Order: sequence, then C-alpha cells, then structure tokens
Amino acid sequence: MDQLNPQPTPPSGAHGGVPTGAFDPWSFRDEAGVTGSDLVGYKVEATDGSIGKIDAHSYDVASSYLVVDTGAWIFGKKVMLPAGVVNRVDHDEQKVYVDRDKDQIKSAPEYDADSHSDPAYRDKLGGYYGGMYDSAGPRL
Repeated sequence: MDQLNPQPTPPSGAHGGVPTGAFDPWSFRDEAGVTGSDLVGYKVEATDGSIGKIDAHSYDVASSYLVVDTGAWIFGKKVMLPAGVVNRVDHDEQKVYVDRDKDQIKSAPEYDADSHSDPAYRDKLGGYYGGMYDSAGPRL
C-alpha cells in the first residue's frame, strides 16, 4: 500500500486536502484526524452541504467505513462511506468532512445492513468511490 504524504491541517470550515499516492477506499487518511475517535453522532459534511449523522463506524484494518443516517435528505436511508473519502474531522464542531458531493453519495451503491460486509458489495462500493479519483484527487 502506498504511504500517504501528510497534509497540513486546513483551517476550520475547509474541506481539507487531497490525498497523494494511490486512493485506498477502506483506510482513513493519516492526516484526517480520525484515529481512536468515537465518531457516532458527528455530522457529515459533503463538499456541498450536510448529509446526515454518523450512525456507526469501523476502524478495522483495510476495511474501515462510516454508516451515515441521512434523515430526510434521501428519505431516511443510510449510506455507507468508505474511510478513504474522509478529508478531516473537526472534533470541536463534531463534524466529519468528506470529499464527495451529495449527488455522488446519493448515486453510490445502495447500503444494505445485511450485506455491508459482503466482499462483492465492498468491491462494488470501493470501486465506485475509487473510480472517481485520478492523480489530482477526486473528480467532482
């Protein structure tokens, strides 16, 4: 796995930097500020606004993710976000910033609590989000 180069912490309210190296959908970026944090209840901010609150998360090596309850935004559905889309965490504001917009998240493969650990689903989801990256970062 490529090692990500540390990025400076962006100012409060910014969405953070772009990872360098290969995109790893299932690992949090070192510079995101996630390590050891309980993120349940934190708000999630896409590049174009709030999408909901974190309902569950995993820090499993090479399979980390967030489950976000979208509330009324997409009719009370939950979405699963691979850890690699997290730019940074603002613990003071209890917000997690991701590098995708609402339409990209809404168009992702549908989350199913019964199959979220299924390798085929994880490959599909990781491929969806990973397919949006090139060497310059996410294509928004």
